Amino acid sequence: MVALRSLTTRGRQRRTFFAIWVAAVLLMTLTGLHVVNLLEDSRKKEQAAAERDLANLTRVTQEHAYRTLRGADQAIRFITERYLALGNTLDLSALSAAGVIDTDIFNQVGIINEKGLYILANRPVTGRLDLSDREHFRVHVADANRALFVSKPVLGRATGQWSIQLTRRINRSNGDFAGVVVISIDPGYFTRFYDELKLGAQGVMALYGLDGIARARLVGDKTEVGSNATSSQIFTRMIKGDAHGFYTNRSVVDSISRLYHFRVIPGYDLALIAGFTTDEIFAVSARSRQALLLQAGLVILLIFLLAVALTRHLIKLNRATAAREFARAQAQDRTEQLNVIFALSPDGFVSFDSQHRVKYINPAFARMTGLNELRLDGMDETDFSAWLASRCVAGTRFTGISQLRLRNANPKSQVSERLEMRVNGKRVLQVELRLSNTPTVSQILYFRDVTHETEVDDMKSEFLSTAAHELRTPMASILGFSEVLLTQEFDAASTQEFLEIIYTQSKVMANILDELLDLARIEARQGKDFKYSRINVQALVTSITKSLMLPAGRSGTVLSMPDEPIFLMADEGKLRQAILNVLTNAYKYSPAGGPVELTVAPQCLTEEPAPVAIHVSDHGMGMTPEQVAQVFDRFYRADKSGQITGTGLGMSIVKEIIELHHGHITIESNLGQGTCISLSLPQAQPK
Repeated sequence: MVALRSLTTRGRQRRTFFAIWVAAVLLMTLTGLHVVNLLEDSRKKEQAAAERDLANLTRVTQEHAYRTLRGADQAIRFITERYLALGNTLDLSALSAAGVIDTDIFNQVGIINEKGLYILANRPVTGRLDLSDREHFRVHVADANRALFVSKPVLGRATGQWSIQLTRRINRSNGDFAGVVVISIDPGYFTRFYDELKLGAQGVMALYGLDGIARARLVGDKTEVGSNATSSQIFTRMIKGDAHGFYTNRSVVDSISRLYHFRVIPGYDLALIAGFTTDEIFAVSARSRQALLLQAGLVILLIFLLAVALTRHLIKLNRATAAREFARAQAQDRTEQLNVIFALSPDGFVSFDSQHRVKYINPAFARMTGLNELRLDGMDETDFSAWLASRCVAGTRFTGISQLRLRNANPKSQVSERLEMRVNGKRVLQVELRLSNTPTVSQILYFRDVTHETEVDDMKSEFLSTAAHELRTPMASILGFSEVLLTQEFDAASTQEFLEIIYTQSKVMANILDELLDLARIEARQGKDFKYSRINVQALVTSITKSLMLPAGRSGTVLSMPDEPIFLMADEGKLRQAILNVLTNAYKYSPAGGPVELTVAPQCLTEEPAPVAIHVSDHGMGMTPEQVAQVFDRFYRADKSGQITGTGLGMSIVKEIIELHHGHITIESNLGQGTCISLSLPQAQPK
């Protein structure tokens, strides 16, 4: 009997040992897989952030290059007309002095006659200068209709400096070749602008021709001209018709691995290429990888030690009671150590019981919020929300757990919000709510420290402000044409052409500058300069629709509002700007006509007072789901034809204004049927 009992016990112990080690191996495997997933997710996020930054950089530099080339082309057309009228008596130096030619950008302007001789220039040229062998002259000899030609960088015979030559053919009235107008641009004009973009030690920004030759290239702080990258796959993609895109490759110029984004300049055989080195992009993930691997190693080691301890415990199970108690204490000690490791999580969380009272907070949350001796256990969610809001900087106060719960119920709303704490220096936290169906936990607040991400966003805002000021450069041509019109007489057609150029460029540039600076200012100040007052929504909407400049042939906005007045606590000027932007877009993107409708209505929610929604609907072009997802991206425009004017910044500004008012914006759209944009804002408390 004893022998049978012993065999039964050993069999049970073997099964128990097998189960323990299967569980240990499974836990260690799951830990390893979790770490791999975390590393991959971190890498993807960093690549996505780098791609977003590169796309923004190429958009800005594309606009900069496009405006520069347009300004040069307009100057060339003007000089061509004056040369045909005045011949060799044309005084280019006087035009430069008058500001018609912006010498800060175009370092030399001249005329090459039909024989290839450099006969006129805005700067002194000594001796007989024959340029008949130059490519920028020869391409125009046989081609009477060639557009603006942008040459490879050449060493100027007149200036002795590297420059990019922009040329157009001069045709006499009978169509005969009369020579070439040439404008020289210093490649450094572009690289100096790129240098302010702070691309990193080995980051690259370059202006390439579609022939694969660099017109201007900046790598780190080093400038290059004439680099040959024809073997790169990017030019094959451009030739096939890709206007923009990403790719990762080792550079054919300097053999450095980079993530690139390219964007072709419309109307010109040129493209902008920006690149960050993969080493710099993934430097943070490399450090995270080391930390996570260390943590994973510790957890796996602890799991292994725990399995060993349990095994030893079972081996000694039949020994004395003291030995069993010792083994149990050792297992308990290992469990305590494991709990400590997980308590060291860098992210904070607060759980609530079934009655919505605080049940547990982890140490990370206490560090984030500066929680010292105060005990939060048992505090209900309303008091907890008020306590957390009191520790926030004014303007970023926590709106409350009930607001987060309402957003969770709406899949189209922003379910998280950012708080700036008044403790432990500058610290920005992103808070999200996770609902639970377990009997003991009703919801969990999750806090993540996004201080570093916020600082990066501030740097981007500063860059946008700088870029806006740089975009004023093309205004020089506007001033030049204005001064020419004031000082010289032209026929009616020429005068009309110059005035249209001045008006169009002034309007476009003013819109771009205003919206860029407005967006940068809103982001930088985070609503700190908003002047809040109690506003009647119906009165504000009526005032906006009355002041709206309607397109020709379009009827006024159809209003639908309740008779009972609704009030908001808001900055009237900023809210007016947001609603006006949405209304203007509704008319702009419904060019075929149809009514534009604006509805004001309280939302049917349990909160008191209920949030108010402002719906703006049109029956126009509409958008695909993919286009809707990109509406708030800066410089993004759903219309790619160029027939509808705009900067692509309006909806970004609307989103910033609404979110700084603790509201949210949603879009419903069907391609070819129309769009409805809803602005949801909290009502003011009753007096």
